[in-house]
Amino acid sequence: MLEFKTLEELKPNNEILEIIKNYSYKVKKGKTKHLLHTNLKFIEPTEYLITYPTTLTILEYKVNEISNKPFYIKEHNQKYSLTEIIQILKKFKV
Repeated sequence: MLEFKTLEELKPNNEILEIIKNYSYKVKKGKTKHLLHTNLKFIEPTEYLITYPTTLTILEYKVNEISNKPFYIKEHNQKYSLTEIIQILKKFKV
């Protein structure tokens, strides 16, 4: 049986939450996990599921210094930076 230990809870981004507060959405917090008895770590992204006025699934990954685009939109199949995400979300003003 695989055993995981949660190392860190990832909090939702306040700037995104401020923009989508008038939308219908759900947020699933992300986690950083360690597989016990190994040196493997797993990152579960923070998930923002927007259902109204559009349907978008935005995943936010914990980033390192190399990657500057921590957001991924499933429906677009593309990575984005925070400023790009904010511009996309502002297009769907309610």
